[in-house]
Amino acid sequence: MAEFVVEFGKDGRRVEPDGRLDAAAFHRNDEPIRAVLARLLAGRQGDVLEAGSGTGQHIAALAREHPDIAWWPSDVNDQHLKSIAAWRAHAGLPNLRSPQRIDLADPAWSIASVEGAAPGPLLAIFCANVVHIAPWRVAEGLLAGAGRLLRQDGMLVLYGPFKQDGKHTALSNAVFDTSLRDANPEWGVRDVADLERLAAGAGLALSEIVEMPANNLILVFVRAKPAGAHAAAGAAAG
Repeated sequence: MAEFVVEFGKDGRRVEPDGRLDAAAFHRNDEPIRAVLARLLAGRQGDVLEAGSGTGQHIAALAREHPDIAWWPSDVNDQHLKSIAAWRAHAGLPNLRSPQRIDLADPAWSIASVEGAAPGPLLAIFCANVVHIAPWRVAEGLLAGAGRLLRQDGMLVLYGPFKQDGKHTALSNAVFDTSLRDANPEWGVRDVADLERLAAGAGLALSEIVEMPANNLILVFVRAKPAGAHAAAGAAAG
């Protein structure tokens, strides 16, 4: 999995003595993201994996807000993993698990047991600002893993900038996309339709698109209904 455009800890922002990193984007998007997840996870329990936890700030805030859910952070970058562990220690929350290294580019990635705890089939996978700053094989691995690991009523929640119908949703996203591709030809703002095709191959379907501040979106994928399910439901109702 590719590094971030500017790796956390090398972007000039303060690094705490315990290794905690601070992402400027977290302070901009934390509240809107938590508001959407609060609606999606209301009254639910289970295990949630954050794929690509970065600094660890998002998952610490989510674990605090959802004490009945076990939160599993992950990343592939050593300094990020150190920061996630430091934010976990700082938060002191019993439902926030130790971070683990997961490389989404490996199509067979899995979640390991930590400290004697093992996740069941996942209630959700949350992934913010990853697929546009990584090769396409990371998106492929993420969707494939979601298809394997989500429980029947589980969901994959993606946050970030996305194109729709081949078009950018804002000029700023088009400029950002150009800068990404200049930095690495394998990076770039992804089209929702391309992610839908990956999801379909993993037995998932796009159920909701939520418009977010700063021209970002949240995409929610769930288990696809078997072919003919709608017709069968209609016949039963009749």
